[in-house]
Amino acid sequence: MSAMASLNTLDPRSFGELQRLAAKGDSPEALRAAAQQFESVFMQMVFKAMREATPQGGLFDSEHTRMFQSMHDQQLASDLASRGNGMGLADAIFRQLGGEAMQAAQEHGHIGPDGRRYFDLSNVARPPAMQVIPRPANPAADVPAAENAAVPTADVAAAQAAAKVPEHVAGFVRKLRGEAEQAGRELGVPAHFLVAQAALETGWGRAELRRADGSTSHNLFNIKAGSGWKGDTVELPVTEYANGRAYTENARFRAYGSYAEAFRDYVSLLRDNPRYAEALGQQQPTDFAQGLARGGYATDPQYADKLVRIIGGDTLGVAWQGATQLASSAR
Repeated sequence: MSAMASLNTLDPRSFGELQRLAAKGDSPEALRAAAQQFESVFMQMVFKAMREATPQGGLFDSEHTRMFQSMHDQQLASDLASRGNGMGLADAIFRQLGGEAMQAAQEHGHIGPDGRRYFDLSNVARPPAMQVIPRPANPAADVPAAENAAVPTADVAAAQAAAKVPEHVAGFVRKLRGEAEQAGRELGVPAHFLVAQAALETGWGRAELRRADGSTSHNLFNIKAGSGWKGDTVELPVTEYANGRAYTENARFRAYGSYAEAFRDYVSLLRDNPRYAEALGQQQPTDFAQGLARGGYATDPQYADKLVRIIGGDTLGVAWQGATQLASSAR
């Protein structure tokens, strides 16, 4: 029940609850109550205008009946606003002033050692750091993301020329290939699935989270620092989604000493958390991506689709072929 559900507009003592909520400062309850009261006042003005536009006169029309009618309209407006049966104005004000972000922080946050409220990874995940460009509709350019192709064929060479894989993408895949293969064996999934997710989270390495001095946090998967995390952290504002709407909040993320450490922590996160059990051992991109999404890995509703497109896209396919060939020739 909302804070205004039992408000009697004719009893001054009924406003005590509103005063109590106001004393709490920035809280979703206080904001909701204020938004509902604003809607109530607005609806009272609407009712008054409607009454004045109605022709007066009749056996039961008098100054006294109009006074009681006004009191009835005042109470009716309050009841409609508090029960969510009004014009929807209170909900709009609540969202516009950041009420959903306050509510999400209250429900999923914890108090850190500095006294500030942070989000806990066990309850809240993140959206990806990049937008994915859909793969071109050109079957001739399709390249299977094979993990053991030692010698590139003519089709692969043609696809590589057509795809024009940027050097930073190729370097990103080469850099992570070895650690991804080890992590993939532990999770029972193809290694390039993990590189694809790292690419989605960091924009192929160009949007890695960085410390205050500019050095990288090595956090390839944008894993947040929950209440149990004892290591280094980086803090920055991020975009989250709640009830289909985006909002911004400051969040703490884990920081590692190396990419190998980041992969080990990622493996522990997926393997030790039953929420991600559906993603383990999957060999199909859709099954793996949907397993992560259903576990709540990211708040972005399009997260699974974006990840699937990267896994099956030409960019990763060609870059992975090149990294595999280079590793084979170095043996």
